[in-house]
Amino acid sequence: MPLLQVENLTRSFGSTRALADASLSIERGEIVALMGANGAGKSTLVKILSGSLEADGGAIRFKGHGFTPATPAEATRAGIVTVHQSTDLVGAPGLTVADALLLPRFADRRVPFFVSRAGLRARARAILEIAGFSLPLDRDFGDLPAADRQLVAVARALADRADLLILDEPTASLSGQESRRLFDILLRLKSQGLAILYISHRTADLDAIADRALVMRGGRVVGAFKRPIDFPAAIETMIGRKLQSARPDVRSIGGRPVFEMRNARLLVNAAPLDLSLREGEVVAITGVLGAGKSRLLSAIFGLTQLAEGDMQLDGKAYHPKNPAEAIAAGIAMAAEDRHRSSLMPLAWPGNSVASTISLPHLARWFPSGFLWGDRERREAEKAIDRLRIKAPGPLASVWTLSGGNQQKVVLARWEAERSRLLLLDEPFQGVDVGARHDIIQAIRRQSDRATLIATSDPEEAYEVADRILVIDRHSLTPLSEAANPHTIEDIPA
Repeated sequence: MPLLQVENLTRSFGSTRALADASLSIERGEIVALMGANGAGKSTLVKILSGSLEADGGAIRFKGHGFTPATPAEATRAGIVTVHQSTDLVGAPGLTVADALLLPRFADRRVPFFVSRAGLRARARAILEIAGFSLPLDRDFGDLPAADRQLVAVARALADRADLLILDEPTASLSGQESRRLFDILLRLKSQGLAILYISHRTADLDAIADRALVMRGGRVVGAFKRPIDFPAAIETMIGRKLQSARPDVRSIGGRPVFEMRNARLLVNAAPLDLSLREGEVVAITGVLGAGKSRLLSAIFGLTQLAEGDMQLDGKAYHPKNPAEAIAAGIAMAAEDRHRSSLMPLAWPGNSVASTISLPHLARWFPSGFLWGDRERREAEKAIDRLRIKAPGPLASVWTLSGGNQQKVVLARWEAERSRLLLLDEPFQGVDVGARHDIIQAIRRQSDRATLIATSDPEEAYEVADRILVIDRHSLTPLSEAANPHTIEDIPA
């Protein structure tokens, strides 16, 4: 008997049918990959299994019994633990890593009212030992990089001793080395009988650990592939069309220089680096976590300052003291964690598609201080059409959109005004193959600006860039186009 049996599950949101007779099964001790484009129904299925949503129809059996969890806590107690892509609910600024690791236990009435700090740290250390991770227990959770926040979420889930672990894009913010460490842990847990439902857009992840892959499209499971998984066929099943060549056409970039960096040091003890970007050029920087990708983009955008060196924008000295000066000079940036840096919280006004696009342009669009909704809606409607954003309309909340469509909205924000240099930090996190293709096309059709992309995934760099640079210890090295991009993850930290 399967550990989990899902039969003809349905769920609608108004006139939108998110699940349409979705069926699947998972056995103990196997890792099942769940593939699907953004909007295919993966997130809705996971929310139902984890107790966050109720199904409209169909049946779920877990460990041989009917299963209809009313809350995530109920699902966890039954043996299904979910690690979501966003870590906003894992911890918060002001909490230490140890606090975040033990947060669910504070709500357990069996936990003593008084807990010593030493006892808390000891319990948190035990959780990390189970997971095999090393994290600074006393560091503020709010100060952690995205990768470490993800590790806290995974470690906390593994400590709950689940029968079924659901992982939604767990390596989106992890380096190659951290991903391999996570894979080793998952394979060990699998050998102990744990079942794992693994959701990812990274075929390298699935190839490393999945026993089989299920493909969703249009709210139902439309394909199943056993190991060795035929990924081209799986992706074609997922997007419903034939694959096009992943590598963009090689272009001869002859535009004038837009941005230059000379003898620049990102850190005092780092080697100096030079960087030159031309009009119409797309340059990708890749390397392991902590190598300096985000810091380089932050220095260009005025979030941090260079330790040494000069920058020029269109031949003029450029040294922004803050992002406002960078934006005024014609530089735009979409940061790594779109949920924290680019989207207004769900409970706040201004979380619509239109308001998200207009936010950094309000002073220029409405100099009188009066906001006219027509301008915002027109810009959003053009973006929805141009980038093929799947949204009910310009006034829809961005939080109702899939990850890929949220990222398209973020990109549309910086296409709404002319910029000279666009900085994109991990722009394809949580973005499916189809949406990634649309975003790549949008990036590459701009001929009057330069684009600099930071990505930890060599395949993404290979797909989008005219030129690839490797960053190592906060210094840049050119990568020959003939080099194998799969070897970039193995560059030493």
